[in-house]
This record gives sequence, C-alpha cells and structure tokens, in this order.
Amino acid sequence: MKNALRWTLALALAVPVYGCKKESKPAEGEKPAAGQQQQQPQQVDVAALEKAAEKWVDQEFQPSTLTREQQLAEMKWFREAAAPYRGMAINVVSESIDTHVYESKTMAKAFEEITGIKLKHDLIQEGDVIEKLQTQMQSGRNIYDMYVNDSDLIGTHIRYGHVVPLSDFMAGEGKDVTLPTLDVDDFMGKSFVTGPDGKMYQLPDQQFANLYWFRADWFARPDLRERFKKKYGYELGVPVNWSAYEDIADFFTNDVKEIDGVKVYGHMDYGKKDPSLGWRFTDAWLSMAGVGDKGFPNGKPVDEWGIRVEGCNPAGASVSRGGETNGPAAVYALTKYIDWLKKYAPPQAAGMTFSEAGPVPGQGNVAQQIFWYTGFTAQLAKPGLPVVNADGTPKWRMAPSPHGPYWQEGTKLGYQDTGSWTMLKSTPLERRKAAWLYAQFVVAKSTSLKKFLVGLTPIRDSDVRSEHVTKVADKLGGLVEFYRSPAREAWTPTGTNVPDYPKLSQLWWQNISLAVEGEKTPQEAMDTLAKQMDDVMGRLERAGMQNCPPKLNPEKDAKTWFDAPGAPHPKLANEKPKGETVPYEQLVQAWKEGRVK
Repeated sequence: MKNALRWTLALALAVPVYGCKKESKPAEGEKPAAGQQQQQPQQVDVAALEKAAEKWVDQEFQPSTLTREQQLAEMKWFREAAAPYRGMAINVVSESIDTHVYESKTMAKAFEEITGIKLKHDLIQEGDVIEKLQTQMQSGRNIYDMYVNDSDLIGTHIRYGHVVPLSDFMAGEGKDVTLPTLDVDDFMGKSFVTGPDGKMYQLPDQQFANLYWFRADWFARPDLRERFKKKYGYELGVPVNWSAYEDIADFFTNDVKEIDGVKVYGHMDYGKKDPSLGWRFTDAWLSMAGVGDKGFPNGKPVDEWGIRVEGCNPAGASVSRGGETNGPAAVYALTKYIDWLKKYAPPQAAGMTFSEAGPVPGQGNVAQQIFWYTGFTAQLAKPGLPVVNADGTPKWRMAPSPHGPYWQEGTKLGYQDTGSWTMLKSTPLERRKAAWLYAQFVVAKSTSLKKFLVGLTPIRDSDVRSEHVTKVADKLGGLVEFYRSPAREAWTPTGTNVPDYPKLSQLWWQNISLAVEGEKTPQEAMDTLAKQMDDVMGRLERAGMQNCPPKLNPEKDAKTWFDAPGAPHPKLANEKPKGETVPYEQLVQAWKEGRVK
C-alpha cells in the first residue's frame, strides 16, 4: 500500500496547476494556457468525466499491472492534463491490424469520454499511412495530428528533420502533457526508436516478431520422427540452420505427403508481385541468411539491407561500394526463397500477398513456416481451427528462426515490426499536445495489458512478465516465452542505415518479382536492386539532407571488399552444411532460464 500511495501521490503532484482549478473557460481577461489561443476549453461536467473513468477502468481496462487506485490516478491525470484542449477534434491514423482496430473502436471512445477531447482514429493500409506521412512532410500541410508509423522509418526521420524528437518534446514544450508514469524504459522497443544521437524519435504502440512456426504435434509423432532420422541421420526438431529447414520441407512435402487424409506441405510463403513482397525481404530475410555485420539492433557498418554506413552516412549497397545487397549471401537468400516457394509450398502460395498467406497455416495442411509473423497469433489460436486442440491450446509452436550458412553469432536473426507514434513538426503545437495525450493513453500501464491480450502485440516488459499473461501463456504457442527471453533482442526492425525508407523500399518488390517470375536470375535481380539503391542514395547525397546524408564510396573491385574483414562476405564453397535441429523443450527451458539458447 505504501508503494501504491507514493505512486498516486506522484501523479497528483505532477498534474498541471490548471487542473486544480474549475475546469471551464478562463475567466474574462485571463490569459489562455500555452497553445490555447485558437481553442478555448469547453465547460464540462467534471463529475461525468470522473464517472466515465471509473466505468472504463472497471468494465474494460482489466486486467492491468496497476491497482484500481493507480489506474484511476492515471485517468485523473489525463482528465486534468486535457483541460485546455477539451472540445478539440483530433485526427490520428494507423494501419488496420487487430491492435489498432481495438484502439480505434474502443480506446478512442474511452479517451473521449474520459478527457472531453474528440478523437478520430482512422484505419488505412500501411502503404497509405506512409503516403499520407510523406505528403505531410513534403507539403507542410497538417493531414493527421499523429501517425502510428513503423520504426523502420527512423533512418528517414532522423535525416530529414520533419519529425519531432520525443525526447526533446517530453522535456520541453510537451512536458506539461507527458504522463509522469509513462516509464519509457519499460518499452521493449525503446532501442528501435532511438537515433544515433541518443534521442527517442517515436513511441512504440505495438510490436510483433517474425519467427519460425511449426506443427509441434506432427513433429512429436514417433512414426514421423523415426522416418526422418532414418533418412537424414538426425532428429526431427526445431531447425537451427536452413539446411535442416530444407530437409524438413522436403520430408513433409515429398515423403509424408498426407496426414489424416489431408495433403500436407513442408513450407508456406507468399510470392505475388505486390508491395508486401518487399516486406518479405526487407524484414530481415537477408540477415537470416547471413547478410550484414554483427551488432544490435542492426549490423554495423553493413546492415540487413546490405547498406554500408561510414560514421552515420550511408556509403553504398553494391558490393563494389562495400555494401552487400548483391553479394553471395543475398543471392543465396533470394535463391532459397524461390526454390522453397516452388518446391515445397502449396501451389496457390506464389499468387498470395502477405495478408492472404498469413492465416493459411491455420487450415491444417502446413508443417512449418520459416517466415511467420507473430501478428497472426490471434488468428491461428481461434477455437475450432484444425490447428487448435479442444481445450484451446494450439497444436503448433513458434520458435527462433533458423539461419543460413553465411550467418555468424552476434548478427541479428530476424525482424520485429514496431508500429510507433510519430509526431510531425508541421502539426500545430496545441494539436500535437492533444494527440500526444491520446498516444500515451493507448500505451499507458492502465490500458496496455488489456490491449496486449486483445491484439497480442506486446510493448511493455511489465505486461509480458505479469501473472495475468502467465495464466494464458499455454494458449499462445511460445509467444510469451519468446518475449520474456533475451532472444527477443536478436529480432529488430529496419535500422538507421536506411536513409529514405519510402524511396528505397519500393525498389525491392519490383526487382524481387522479376526473379520470382523467372525474368531475371537471382544474381541479376540483386545486381539491379543494389545499383538502383545506390542511384537513389546518390540523388539524396546531391539533394542534401539535414542530418547524416549519404556519401557514396567510390566503386572498387569486389575482391577488395571480400578480402576485408566483415561484410560483404565471399561465396562459400559449401552453402548446405549438415542439418541441425534442437528439441523445442530445450529451447523453452533456455528461455525460462534467461538464456538465448
């Protein structure tokens, strides 16, 4: 109780002075608060706001890592901090995933009833979010008051200077609207939204990892285990390397062929010529093969896109400039993607997009998937699915992704999507402040645990480790164990090496699709991609950027770079070493003990 009382008192003392006054318009002749010149707070029934807070805390925002008293104290702070902005109509936007649907339909309504600020939370496609963001940055016209924008764009944001560094905002002009109990160190993705200058540019709102997915019930069958070991000489288990993944894919597709009367496949993916095909590669597929240097959250000097930086300046993607986008490891990664898609996945997979392919393993005919987003956990855990037991526990599990032969210990092993609140300088200050209140509301400790349980996209370490999450962990197939382990640190978003994410990311799917369709070889496709990336960075260098602009290295013979330490890596004599697997139980036990493996 002492801690709870101290916590509540801290919030009470942190409430702006105006929160202690009657919550109405300023007295005649009284100077409005900062940012209030254009907007006067509306006269409201404070008792109604208080009642609304109690209703939402009791009926919706349970469970929570906070006590009811602590939750109500946070709600009181929001109510009083919002006083100058009552009656304002704020507009925010995010992509349309389950977590954001919950925010838009439920949390926005709660925020409005508790604070008196009108809130419209639009849901649009991810590509449209980036388009709106770009338009606002280029035109200076305020389209949305805040954006949930992937942290993948942090390299863009730190260079152009259009985004408000939240570290500066929280300590300066936004100090009076920054939640005292926000606790930024509790956010698991804090390092993902921090620039080379040490400033926090975005606030994590949701995140999900790209892991390995497999049918644990099939992998445990004695008859299948015996057949696999007889053929390959090692145990059927979670693949540690791509050789084992390929063996398992071939085994289920061509040896097992059918389980319980259903045709089965050893692999699942997607390959339609579509922007989402770009995510399939920029979301760390190359680093899983071994592209890039060691280092977290991203390799330095060469990252998982194959872009080299010198200092903070991008210096090239082509091997001739010290990059690795068209190096042997990258070509190997693309080659394996195409081979597996054609040999081991359901025939329709090649014509699917990211969103179409995501639920397919839930149909019950896929043995494993090397590139599976935990954002689909909720869809694959629904009662009644062929992959869910009668008691609600899944027949599948998630585990760390296997790595390719070029990968080295200390290199990132996978990707995490971290949708993060992003504030633009072109948004008027008073609108920024009001939108910032909502951004904090949907990630506050009062509300974040319930949001996690709805969307299964955790952001707070305290939520992941809570007793409430422990109770449901057995129904989430390893999600909780992964996020409680240090292994999660090897899965990171696109980093700061990428100077302009929107301009560079669109090059990927356009070039990759040519290789998928057989119009170019993997080497030709990656050569073209690397050159186009260098061309774009060259234009950015000439145009100038506010911070850390590209400075391309002069081209040299590839051997010069291959002979130097680190990335780019020369071609291996053997790209298929012996397959290696590990028992799933052994992995989980390591995670529980705080070890990566």
